[in-house]
Amino acid sequence: MSATSEIADAYAHCEAITRSQAANFFYGIRLLARERRQAMCAVYAFARRVDDIGDGTLEHAEKLRLLDRQSRALTTTLAAAAAAAELPGDDPVMVALADAQQRFPLPADALGELIEGVRMDVMGVTYESFEDLLPYCRRVAGAIGRVCLAIFGLREDAGEDGVRAERLADDLGVALQLTNILRDVREDAENGRVYLPAEDLRRFGVIADGQHAQPAAPAAAAVLDALDRASTLAAGGSTEDAQQLAALVRFQSERAAQWFDHGLTLTELLDRRSAACVLAMAGIYRRLLERIEAHPQEALRGRVSLPAHEKAWVAARGMLGAGA
Repeated sequence: MSATSEIADAYAHCEAITRSQAANFFYGIRLLARERRQAMCAVYAFARRVDDIGDGTLEHAEKLRLLDRQSRALTTTLAAAAAAAELPGDDPVMVALADAQQRFPLPADALGELIEGVRMDVMGVTYESFEDLLPYCRRVAGAIGRVCLAIFGLREDAGEDGVRAERLADDLGVALQLTNILRDVREDAENGRVYLPAEDLRRFGVIADGQHAQPAAPAAAAVLDALDRASTLAAGGSTEDAQQLAALVRFQSERAAQWFDHGLTLTELLDRRSAACVLAMAGIYRRLLERIEAHPQEALRGRVSLPAHEKAWVAARGMLGAGA
């Protein structure tokens, strides 16, 4: 098999992963030119692999071993790409990632931060305050925002705004991750994880005064118990537990919305197609956040999602907004 054919097959593999496992992401990146879209799929496939290690059912020690392996593979891959050397092995994700790095110099430190963020998941790290949560969000999502920015194109008149664009891409990633946390609050609690800051959980009566987020298991059990007690909200009830949890969801939603408002100014610095991609992807998550805020009981019952036709509408609106 020729090198060109191997790279093409590697990208096709990554695109298949992206299509099947990241509908929201794919709605946006399909607006990009082919080379940029392929690079984005390579980045997603790598991120998906790392996330799957953290979310899987393997033993704690085995997850950490596999994350270490991915960290070494990433270092080898990007070093080989930088030196234009032949990449050893036949891993299609790494083959695609190496080619993407040669076309769009990807910040290696950002991809490494993703691995460290997932390592925090495996270690069961919990968060006392939003300031404690923020570094995690920047690692697992903000870092991906910075990688994507390397693939996007800036406007010709963006000038010296590259550093500002990196900060905004990072902030937009935080907004997306805060939305994910709200979307998955029940699922995470069922898996023994708590991402909502303990100070907020105490403020809204989900955990007792004096109770902390660490260790994770008791905090997750308290969150899950509160969600179950508030089940009357889904049936139209008005218990105190339901009201407190609804207020917590709205509080977190307002925080995420502020990060969206700031992060989305990134589109002012991007070329038209890249801006359309961002508006489509972030627009879908922003729409999801609006639904969670308007109907917090949906988030309390389980994962909230948007129907395909609504995602398509948001993506189309993003294209129109980028062309304005």
